[in-house]
Amino acid sequence: MNKTKLLSTLGLTKKANYVISGEDMVLDAIRKSRARLVFLAADAGPTTIKRISDKALFYCVPLITSLSGDELSQAIGKTNRKVLAVTDAKLALLLQRTANE
Repeated sequence: MNKTKLLSTLGLTKKANYVISGEDMVLDAIRKSRARLVFLAADAGPTTIKRISDKALFYCVPLITSLSGDELSQAIGKTNRKVLAVTDAKLALLLQRTANE
């Protein structure tokens, strides 16, 4: 996985306004089938990890857990973010491919 490329692409996705952040907002996006890809910080709390991963699994939304909360926060330019959702299908596919390299 090329973290630099992944994080910079995530930043561009945020600038294009295709990123939702925050646990409640992401859960709502997953339920409404707007989330195409979810990033969950590896250092998130156990309750958050369970809620997000269970919901993503139930709604068949891909989940990436290889980044830390600091990396996610820095990529989108906000502080203390543990959960992000990408709402654009093509950008989600690009981010998935980059994470799987």
